[in-house]
Amino acid sequence: MANDVEEEFLGSQFALEIEGVEIARFSGCSGLSYSTEVVEYNEIVEGKLVTHKRPGRTKYDDIVLKRGLSADMAAIDWYQNVQDGEVQRQNGSIVVYDRAGNELARWNFERGWPSKWSGGDMDAGTDDIMIEELTITHELLMKA
Repeated sequence: MANDVEEEFLGSQFALEIEGVEIARFSGCSGLSYSTEVVEYNEIVEGKLVTHKRPGRTKYDDIVLKRGLSADMAAIDWYQNVQDGEVQRQNGSIVVYDRAGNELARWNFERGWPSKWSGGDMDAGTDDIMIEELTITHELLMKA
């Protein structure tokens, strides 16, 4: 069964939804991760020094979406607000679709804003597609 699950995600596409509205599809996604710091404290138990570990703050990595550069300006427009000094923190989702267009998974983020946009490298000597990259900084990430 594990192979079936892995095959479902082959050729996936990733959609960026902001407040429930899809604004773009991407072919690459990274940063769907979080980690919790370990807080250590010492205690003397029966004459021995024992180090206890407990969970501390959870941190969320930035989400990075990639696709071939497109005429669709929704991602750039959202980022333009940051440049204009009007950060619009939005709730959103990264939705994973299979090749047939069926939703496979969804991660919801809260209070996200675009912290970086890149149009990719330009090289007249190659036929490579320019890669657009959007980085979203956020405060919470949850698997839906």
